[in-house]
Amino acid sequence: MKQTILVIEDEEKLRRVVQLQLSSAGFEVLQAGTAEEGLKLAEQAQLILTDLRLPGMDGLELLATLRRQNSQTPVIVMTAFGTVENAVEAMKSGAVDFLPKPFSLDHLMTVLEKALEVRALRAENQQLREALNWRYELDNIVGHSEKMREIFATVERVASTRATVLLCGESGVGKDMIARAIHHHSPRHDRPFVKINCTAIPENLMESELFGYEKGAFTGANTSKPGKFEQADTGTVFLDEIGDVPPSIQVKLLRVLQEREFERLGSNKTRHIDVRVLAATNADLRAALEEGRFREDLYYRLNVLPINIPPLRERKEDIPFLAEHFVKKLAADTGSPVESIGDAAIQKLIEYYWPGNVRELENVIERSLVLCAGKRLEAADIKLDAAPRTRQPADESFLPEGTTLDEHEQSIIREALKRANGNKSQAARVLGLTRNALRYRLSQMGLDNDTK
Repeated sequence: MKQTILVIEDEEKLRRVVQLQLSSAGFEVLQAGTAEEGLKLAEQAQLILTDLRLPGMDGLELLATLRRQNSQTPVIVMTAFGTVENAVEAMKSGAVDFLPKPFSLDHLMTVLEKALEVRALRAENQQLREALNWRYELDNIVGHSEKMREIFATVERVASTRATVLLCGESGVGKDMIARAIHHHSPRHDRPFVKINCTAIPENLMESELFGYEKGAFTGANTSKPGKFEQADTGTVFLDEIGDVPPSIQVKLLRVLQEREFERLGSNKTRHIDVRVLAATNADLRAALEEGRFREDLYYRLNVLPINIPPLRERKEDIPFLAEHFVKKLAADTGSPVESIGDAAIQKLIEYYWPGNVRELENVIERSLVLCAGKRLEAADIKLDAAPRTRQPADESFLPEGTTLDEHEQSIIREALKRANGNKSQAARVLGLTRNALRYRLSQMGLDNDTK
């Protein structure tokens, strides 16, 4: 399909020359002698080429009118030699480029092609942005169980705030998607979203990756470089696997959370940023806190708004919907002829333990689609891991009958203290705990002062 260019020029001879050149290059050409005539044709054009000096409304007024109409059509202005300052003013008003008169036809085509490339890139970027926004709409995150509906409701409530959110859950439950949904529904949705995988960054590089560095800060630092937090300024930082951050970096993170400030590596200049922090962990941060591996003050800073995402085995009612979603999503990607999934296949998926949660379910569906030759995914087509983790039968409790987990733990601690004759250090070694972790548990039991 031919692209249409609108030429607005009051000099008929020049307008005719431009029209012949563009037509020979394969464009449809609309012509207007005034800005008023051009405005009536503007919606039909993919690009507008206009003179600045026109009878009646001039080129700058035309640009202002198009901007008020929220027109996305790129505009190139033509201006006589010696009035380049007018072209600069036009660029400030929204023009994408300008042509000083007189110009060669080759120059004209170069400028037009460049402007059309920019327009195509903008259109592609808009399509990608709309697709991304659609993906992270809550309606498009599959979860029909009561637990997931509660999480969606929480996301909608917390998204509009700037409060720190801590997402907890096993690997593969969808913490990344929930974090992106929070950002998408927040006032910062059009600002940067920067994900930091704390496990993937070596400890000796973490400070420079997070906070940046100055030229000469270390061997090989030939230029200054902003860190992840600077890149996310005015947007959102997502700290994935926050439990793996070393203690030396935890102090600096605490400062960012409390004061919104930091220094680059090798610099004494304090930098201030405006970021919203989301964090995620699949580890028990309370246990890490008790064992001295995680700072208590940082934990409470992160745990302002906790969201616990349940494992897939605790929301089995979501599996049929997830399976159907992945079949539709992945069939086209894999070139599979499969169009649906059978009830027996769904039941086989429900009975599995899913140690890898939703991510594992997606991988299983993709594997099964690749190997399936029919149009329907049956139970025999479902390729689960060779050695799935078995689920603990509900009627085979491993706790003493009539005893809660807390009561059972307390009885073990009391027995360890009894065997150690009340010596906390010795009891801690028997239990495989640090002395501080044992003291914390004893204080919870009200026994901290009853033992040596």
